[in-house]
Amino acid sequence: MLAQSLAAAVLLLAPAASGLAAPAKAKPAARVAKPAPEPVAAAPAESRQSRCGEEDALPSSAGRDASMFETSNADPRIQLQQLVQTAIQRSQSVGAVTLLAQAARYEWEEARASRMPQVSLGGMLSQVGSKTDGLPLEHGPKGTISINVTAPLFDSGRLSQLAAWRSQLAESARHGLINAEQQLALQTVSLAMDRSRYQLQIQVYGQYVRKMACLVEALEFIVKQDRGRASELVQAQKNRQQAELAVEQTHSALRQTEIRLKRFVGEELPASASYSALLTQVPELGEMQRDVELAPEVAQLAAQERAQSRYAESVAAGYKTQVNVLLNGAAIAGQGKGGDFVAGVNVNIPLYNASADPGINAARKRAEAVRLQREDAIESRRYRMADMHESALSAFDRARRIVELLRNSDRVRASTLQQWQQLGRRSLFDVMGSEADYYGLRVAHVNAIFDGQQAVALMWSMGRGVMTPLR
Repeated sequence: MLAQSLAAAVLLLAPAASGLAAPAKAKPAARVAKPAPEPVAAAPAESRQSRCGEEDALPSSAGRDASMFETSNADPRIQLQQLVQTAIQRSQSVGAVTLLAQAARYEWEEARASRMPQVSLGGMLSQVGSKTDGLPLEHGPKGTISINVTAPLFDSGRLSQLAAWRSQLAESARHGLINAEQQLALQTVSLAMDRSRYQLQIQVYGQYVRKMACLVEALEFIVKQDRGRASELVQAQKNRQQAELAVEQTHSALRQTEIRLKRFVGEELPASASYSALLTQVPELGEMQRDVELAPEVAQLAAQERAQSRYAESVAAGYKTQVNVLLNGAAIAGQGKGGDFVAGVNVNIPLYNASADPGINAARKRAEAVRLQREDAIESRRYRMADMHESALSAFDRARRIVELLRNSDRVRASTLQQWQQLGRRSLFDVMGSEADYYGLRVAHVNAIFDGQQAVALMWSMGRGVMTPLR
């Protein structure tokens, strides 16, 4: 081993330090050094270097074990469902949309009830008087009570179309509520998975820090024996510091993700379950594109299109014949005691209204505009879904390829470390390069899996919702 060679070199140089510089006595000095089988200085170096082949040989120099995280054995699907349910219950924006949906339904009920007769009762109590020339003043209390009844008899379908308009607006609000819940579910699932992603990255980077710390400790001992190797120690220390920086940066990203997740689910975050087996099946593209029309946002636009069409019809019906039934009766007590009533039919036939056509055309154009918005939403979602489908396939394919690369990289780093420790055929830079390549591939593998899962989640969110595969 390298340390043994250094120890032997120290023993070879010992006679020269004692004043035995004669060439003739050099060979006996070498023969005296040869029987020493186990130099005292060699054993600690060998022990330190051999430990660098272990994943957890040394603790992180950052002062904590970066790989340790509290994990949960809970079912990941159930945990995500609970997180989403908590987020929906806590969300004020979802609560606001819920109230708007309820208000839209009440407006529909109001429009539907407008076809019913309207009955009103009125009364008045007063002091009245009258004076006519040649006659005495007549005055006294007077009480009047009246009842008024009106009902639409024929309106060319105006009230029915208005009720249908309000009904479709209520349906649009309902789909808007579902869309808000699904968008919140997507954000919650995405943040929960990012949290798991960063925890796994920290575990990998923590192992990398410990490996670099082990190399630094071994080199510190070597440099005590050979000051010419100080540059290698500096390089190893630099790599360790870079690995520690990666750990801290990932810790920061994890904390930011947890802050955003706490905004949705509250301050008490449960220990993260293992999500690596979720959303790993890429759904068939054609089926997912057909499901686009089932998306709440698309259904909301479809309801708005129908609502605008009904409103246009109601505007057109408002310029047609209107027939109402009316009944009015009054009774008078006191001064001028008596009563009267009126019963009849009120007919209104519009003959000319210059604002009719522009009003009708405006309503129809709005309906056509909403239809085009719906078609554009469907098309854009289908192309976006195709993009995400390719992204998911690419990510999972990349993850599978990285697994093969990791096997080879692990063999390379193991043999490189062995050759550096025992044979001296590799430099420290080869060792650190192989270690950096191996741990970089492990981080890339984690990212590839979670990138694919995020793409699959986004695909489902553009159709029937991200909670569909989780159930």
